Amino acid sequence: MSERLPQDSNPFSALTSAIMIGVGLLAFIAIFALLAWSPDLASKNRAGQHPYSNSALGYAGLVKLLEADGQTVTVSRLASSLEYSDGLLVLTIPRHGMSRAPEFDLESVSEPALYILPKWSGFADREKPSWQKDTDLLDRESVASIAQAFDSDMTIWRLRNPGRVRTPFGSQRPTFEHQMQVLESDSLEAIISTPGGALLAKIPGRDVYILSDPDLVNTFGLARSENARMALGLVDWLKYFPDQAVTFDATIHGFERSESLLRAIFDVPFLGATMIALATMVLITWGAFIRFGPPTREDRIFAFGKKALAESSAGLISMARRESQMAPGYAQTVQRDLMKRLGLPPHTSPEAFAQTADRIAKQKDLSSNWSQQKQQLDAPTAGRNELRDKALALWRWRKEMSDGN
Repeated sequence: MSERLPQDSNPFSALTSAIMIGVGLLAFIAIFALLAWSPDLASKNRAGQHPYSNSALGYAGLVKLLEADGQTVTVSRLASSLEYSDGLLVLTIPRHGMSRAPEFDLESVSEPALYILPKWSGFADREKPSWQKDTDLLDRESVASIAQAFDSDMTIWRLRNPGRVRTPFGSQRPTFEHQMQVLESDSLEAIISTPGGALLAKIPGRDVYILSDPDLVNTFGLARSENARMALGLVDWLKYFPDQAVTFDATIHGFERSESLLRAIFDVPFLGATMIALATMVLITWGAFIRFGPPTREDRIFAFGKKALAESSAGLISMARRESQMAPGYAQTVQRDLMKRLGLPPHTSPEAFAQTADRIAKQKDLSSNWSQQKQQLDAPTAGRNELRDKALALWRWRKEMSDGN
């Protein structure tokens, strides 16, 4: 017993096919968008001495403090921000130094800039990677080897808490964990001095500063109100003007983001072109299933009307290669038209018309007269282009004669 086969050979309707293609297109776009933004979507809050970290040694607390103070703060993952920044550039040096930024050039860093030397070492908790499991003081020689990038003869000292210190932005009373870390250098200019060394130093001739003790600005140190007050005063003093932004660099901590073509096409200024391309794809897909309006009617093989007659005549003249012979005839056509516009009798002789037209051209102060224009069209032209140029010049002259300048 045979089964009847369906009459329709397409197992899917047009609507079903359109939905399947639409879903596939959206999934395709979503995959590429996730490939472009997946590094930003991943959590960067892991223990460390970087601006994303909420741990004791991190600087996310300083970022939140400045934002709460109404300042514009950004964390940069682009290496280009080291050479160009819109405001104060803050670089929190990790305990391993700048080994993750081998191409970093201290001489080309953007100004003003603040370097914060390391003081502590630690490792993250395995169960909670954003927490610091244990911390320990770095060896002074290890910190000095990192700081010698600014001065080869720099020395690091650890002293007791100094109590009240004098700063360019007022007297402060910071508190440091364990001991205060200071630097000693003959080539650097001391900005905040203590009896045993400088807490803040400056590279001569440049607006580049080095903060020797990170306990003044890290998350653990900002738990003390005196340190938070001094940190805000320090940032305000380092900026060129109050509304200047603050940029924290994250590239020296291994968070550098490479330029992505996928990300670029979904960002300004290419976002508009991407949206147009996507809209075009949608319209093409729609056009594959739905007709854009009723079908067009077939035109007649032989069209009627003045336009069709003119186009047919022009085609015949072109096929016969007779364009160059039309110059005298065009001049006579223009002459008859001008006679009507100037109100001259139809039986006016060419000589009388020429005298009248030349006199009017002189009165209107035209650059040429009828005799000069007609002389160019009395003989056949060398080709189509020459005929077009001369006819266009005569047409413009006729417009000036009829309508004025």
